[in-house]
Amino acid sequence: MSADEQGAHGGPSRRNLLGWGGAGLVLGAGAATGTALALDDGDAKAAPAAAVPFHGAHQAGIATPVQDRLHFAAFDVTTSERADLVALLKEWTKAAARMTAGHAVGEGAFGADEAPPDDTGEAYGLSPARLTLTFGVGPSLFTRFGLEDRRPDALEELPAFPGDHLDKARGGGDLCVQACADDPQVAVHAIRNLARIGFGTVAIRWSQLGFGKTSSTTPGAETPRNLFGFKDGTHNIAGGETAALDQHVWVPEKDGPAWLAGGSYLVARRIRMNIEVWDRTSLREQEDVFGRTKRTGAPAGKLAEHDPVSPRAMLPTAHVRLARPAAHGGHRILRRGYSFTDGTDGLGRLDAGLFFLAYQRDPRTGFIPVQRELARHDALNEYIQHVGSALFAIPPGVRDAHDWWGRALFTAPAKD
Repeated sequence: MSADEQGAHGGPSRRNLLGWGGAGLVLGAGAATGTALALDDGDAKAAPAAAVPFHGAHQAGIATPVQDRLHFAAFDVTTSERADLVALLKEWTKAAARMTAGHAVGEGAFGADEAPPDDTGEAYGLSPARLTLTFGVGPSLFTRFGLEDRRPDALEELPAFPGDHLDKARGGGDLCVQACADDPQVAVHAIRNLARIGFGTVAIRWSQLGFGKTSSTTPGAETPRNLFGFKDGTHNIAGGETAALDQHVWVPEKDGPAWLAGGSYLVARRIRMNIEVWDRTSLREQEDVFGRTKRTGAPAGKLAEHDPVSPRAMLPTAHVRLARPAAHGGHRILRRGYSFTDGTDGLGRLDAGLFFLAYQRDPRTGFIPVQRELARHDALNEYIQHVGSALFAIPPGVRDAHDWWGRALFTAPAKD
């Protein structure tokens, strides 16, 4: 047993805490389906220390019950050598599997005195905290590494939307990793160690910390509220809605290319909220803007949050009316957004808002048409601004210990 496995001062190691988080909750049944739910929906809050299975048909961190914290990072690949990138992805995959199981990277944080340790050590003694690491590839990667004939038609840079005020320093990226956990230090530790492992091959382009999940994939869980105080994601796709996930989230083989079958597409948008303006807005106007009651979350003209939306009861520009799936051919997206605050902007205003993360089968029928409609007509636009944007293809899950992130992409025939 290594020093890391023993734990500090005789206390429990991250590995030992797997058992304490709830016997039988870990590394078992969920692995077969790959949806990677270590816990059933009712247990999600009861055992935050548990580990989420890493291997499976789909990557964890999509349909998984949403954790409390986020560290999202987009990377630029700094090498031009494809072999170096492949070697890194293999190393990243091993490290990710260990960290999500609650283990330190490599030999841990306390190796030989003459060399830097394999692990940075700040998660030493902490539980797995339901850490998930979700890996994606951006459009730019395909051009740089001669993979254009394997790029999906849907993986294009997002179009410009009216009102966008995008900061290039907060968008794009060759690769991305979404780290979600119930402990912020566990999530930060994961991204930090992946960046450290990738030194000389990749560099972080931009990143975002998040807290206060703004949507849920867990039926029965109370719908979270965003920083405007409204419930968000009432009708989000639940992790157990297999048919809805197949229809709206997972890329089927028939959509192509073959390497992406079982994967998804991720849209990431940094949306700044004009908090100070909103806080001086009357309650009636706030509710008219959203089309929901602030206290209960009920749609305008209804009594309960989950009552069906009645478009005629709300303003034509109400956010809910414009965004509802019925207005977009029934297409749905799976949301995993988080709130953020990054201090102030130098003028005394909070730099705060929503880090919007949405998974879908095809952004051309998912996010893009919805955002086009919202960008043109949503009353909420007076109070928000989109300042960061990126699109990534999310490969299917890592099947077993011999598989690695992006294997199917890099080993696929030249033409699918």
